[in-house]
Amino acid sequence: MSTTNIDDFDYVLPDKCIARYPVTPRHDSKLLVYGKGELLSDRYFHLPVHLPADSLLIINDSKVIEARLHFRKSTGGQVEVFCLEHGDTYPDVSTAMQQKGSVEWICQIGGVKKWKTGPIELQFESNGQQQTLYAVQLERQDFGFKIRFNWTDPNLCFAEILHLAGKTPLPPYLNRESEESDKSNYQTVYAKEDGSVAAPTAGLHLTEELFEHLRMKNIQAATLTLHVGAGTFKPVKSKTAEEHDMHAEFIEVRRELLNALLERPEQTRVAVGTTSLRTLESIYWMGVRLLQDSQLTLQDLHMTQWAAYTLPQAFSFSEALNALLQQFEKEGCDQFLTKTSLMIKPGYRIRSVDAILTNFHQPRSTLLLLIHAFVGKDWKKIYDYALENNYRFLSYGDGSLLWLNK
Repeated sequence: MSTTNIDDFDYVLPDKCIARYPVTPRHDSKLLVYGKGELLSDRYFHLPVHLPADSLLIINDSKVIEARLHFRKSTGGQVEVFCLEHGDTYPDVSTAMQQKGSVEWICQIGGVKKWKTGPIELQFESNGQQQTLYAVQLERQDFGFKIRFNWTDPNLCFAEILHLAGKTPLPPYLNRESEESDKSNYQTVYAKEDGSVAAPTAGLHLTEELFEHLRMKNIQAATLTLHVGAGTFKPVKSKTAEEHDMHAEFIEVRRELLNALLERPEQTRVAVGTTSLRTLESIYWMGVRLLQDSQLTLQDLHMTQWAAYTLPQAFSFSEALNALLQQFEKEGCDQFLTKTSLMIKPGYRIRSVDAILTNFHQPRSTLLLLIHAFVGKDWKKIYDYALENNYRFLSYGDGSLLWLNK
């Protein structure tokens, strides 16, 4: 495996190019279209023009939770608790979110030096009555702290607690506090499964009106779930990609998705966002692992950061997905939950899709490494063009339709 120098993925991003708010309506965002070395500018609303009839979009239906909680100590000091992922007591995010009265969660803590011992409190209102959320530190872990939350109204589940007491976890580079409008703006129109602490932002441009225009060309959508973790904001501080640790994220693999992907193997497939692409590529390698070792079960199929680079390269996308479907039949299930920390970097060969819809990403980020795997060295040409033509960058910014350089 060749070494990837992070300095090669640096560029100057002026502060004025970072979008602080989305455009209205969302589908009026600029769309940069790249294919076979050529570039053109358009709007997201005209996306159907740039896709073949009968294409398949693969979307991530993960829903952003209001994961930032601002507590107050008895002495008056403030502590921010950022909920990252559910504790290992629960089998999945959904179960953890439905807990009533008490729950354990892995969190990051802002101002942890101010909170050494004892519970902290957050006052909030529910149905006109004052309620209290308490937090207690249980243990320090590699990526944060295990926190036990409990609250005064035993009829409320944790999902409701976050909605009532939490704030939208905007990316730090927006450099502003979340506002009421962010509750809807920082959420895709098809968000369904609670669990992300950052939006799958490529999907923010897609509106019900745009989906209707896509359906007029018989362009359909298939759904997967990857719960975006705080690691998506983690800058690459090492000199090489190989020294960087990717944070694992939860994905849900469903029989329905596999069937949609296999129904027409020659169909043009478009990943909506890097999260969808990482999930699809992870699913492929899970199938390869089953083809390599028939003794594995679905629960064995987590993807580590570099596993894909050591597995056999000869299997097709369809062969790998059929292996997963056969395993579903063998275990008598329709879905399973697992984790992936797959890193896609220069030299990696994309197998799952023909194109990707994606926003413009931060300098020196793992997402830029993924874009290089997709379009090669033309990533710089694409980003230079976007900067020169006043495209808006990052989560609330404009985006691109990139065709795979095969």
